[in-house]
Amino acid sequence: MTPSMVACIAVEAISILEKLHAKGFVHGDVKPENFLLGQPGSPDEKKLFLIDLGLASRWKETSSGQHVDYDQRPDIFRGTIRYASVHAHLGRTGSRRDDLESLAYTLIFLLRGRLPWQGYQGENKSFLVCKKKMSISPDLMCCYCAPPFKLFLETVTNMKFDEEPNYPKLISLFDELIEPQHLRPIRIDGALKAGQKRGRGSHDEDEQPRKKVRLGSPANQWISVYNAKRPMKQRYHYNVAEARLHQHIEKGNEDGLFISSVASSANLWALIMDAGTGFTSQVYELSQIFLHKVY
Repeated sequence: MTPSMVACIAVEAISILEKLHAKGFVHGDVKPENFLLGQPGSPDEKKLFLIDLGLASRWKETSSGQHVDYDQRPDIFRGTIRYASVHAHLGRTGSRRDDLESLAYTLIFLLRGRLPWQGYQGENKSFLVCKKKMSISPDLMCCYCAPPFKLFLETVTNMKFDEEPNYPKLISLFDELIEPQHLRPIRIDGALKAGQKRGRGSHDEDEQPRKKVRLGSPANQWISVYNAKRPMKQRYHYNVAEARLHQHIEKGNEDGLFISSVASSANLWALIMDAGTGFTSQVYELSQIFLHKVY
């Protein structure tokens, strides 16, 4: 698809997600197959629709109106592997940021016809795709895309769990690509109404996309081990140097937490410590050769 057509899809999709999120729900499975245009010949033939709410979940509590609590269950995955957010791969509670990250992958797919992690097969497909998503930079991911798509990807992949998206600002990223009304392949009524009602976000210097900090070092040698457990108290440590591992483990043991998951990348480690492992004690030893290089 042309950049201008994908930009129209982008702004209207953001508007649709804003309306869904305002109802307290996240879609949970944003992908190209779930976007449809109206019936040909009807007044809505150029109107974009988002379908399939089978994986939708609440991001906001019905009674209190507060954001749902954060949880992480690595044994549970919800979504479509190709377009799922990294947080979904890691079993984290879904929130508004995940719909927007999936939308970013959808837009890049529509532009390029392919995503860098397509082609993985086998039982560990989800792990390999997640590792690729975490290691690839926005510059490389969007090297053949117009700048607004890179800015959008950078913005949504750096959002916090309970952060409220700035929808008008996200829509405004694509202003330069939107053609005059008579040339637009789809209607963008929702996006235009959002802009008129709330005002477009500005590109102030102090509001530039934050430097990407989530990825850490490329996950060239990262393996995860876990057991399925009921929801439990967890403590997550990442990008931990070997010299500081024992401090985190001993502190966790003092609080009744024991190691349930471990990951390694070069000389950095990630740990998940749980209160519901059922262990009463635990012995660990740091090996200088965690895995053979060709594993």
